[in-house]
Amino acid sequence: MTLTLLAAEEEPNPLGFNVAEFVLVLIIFGILFFLIAKFVVPAFERAFEARRDAIEGGIARAEQAQAEAARLLEQYNAQLAEARTEAAQIRENARAEAQRIVEELRTQAQQESARIVARGEEQLAAQRSQVVRELRSEIGTLAVELSEKIVRQRLSDDAAIRGTVDAFLADIERQQAGEQR
Repeated sequence: MTLTLLAAEEEPNPLGFNVAEFVLVLIIFGILFFLIAKFVVPAFERAFEARRDAIEGGIARAEQAQAEAARLLEQYNAQLAEARTEAAQIRENARAEAQRIVEELRTQAQQESARIVARGEEQLAAQRSQVVRELRSEIGTLAVELSEKIVRQRLSDDAAIRGTVDAFLADIERQQAGEQR
């Protein structure tokens, strides 16, 4: 009891070293160190590794996506240039086709016009010859009637009448031919 009293009377030394407490703290520290090293550190390592893989994988995926986007952009630009070239070629072909169609239509129109003019000239020539025939017979009849009135006799010989009419018409045609020159 005296020892306890003495120990109670003495004030503990704050700088004093208690071996039992030190050993107990070392054992607890060792156990904690072992538990942290065995369970906590590997869990942290796995979490850090997963995070690093996610970040590096994300960077790699981003680089791959960027490379794919660049490749697709080049492909798009190539297709666009090809489409523009094809569109220009189609426009040129359309212009050439339109020009060909215009020339073909112009040729057809000229041929049709020439055909119409030729038909008109044929009809005109036919009408002219018909009018000339009608005029010859009419002029012949008028000439005979006029001759009868002048001569006061009837000319009954058809051959003589025709000869007179033909001579008269030939004189008229010669006069017209002389005037046209």
